[in-house]
Amino acid sequence: MSIYHVEVKARRNEHPEALIRRFSRKVKEEGVIREVFDRKYYEKPSVTRRKKKAARQKVLNKLKREKEKQ
Repeated sequence: MSIYHVEVKARRNEHPEALIRRFSRKVKEEGVIREVFDRKYYEKPSVTRRKKKAARQKVLNKLKREKEKQ
């Protein structure tokens, strides 16, 4: 379980909308939203491992194709 501490302090004369944009950007960078969606439904550890393995294989295949083009 990840613990996030996203904090954004208002700058001098900063417009509230800019503050919200900065907060949203930080939340996205920290991966809070992604984790919420991932935890929406329980996923067995074996399924998680299988997905990670497939993602790694996809990246390796992409790199392999790029290398063959050169």
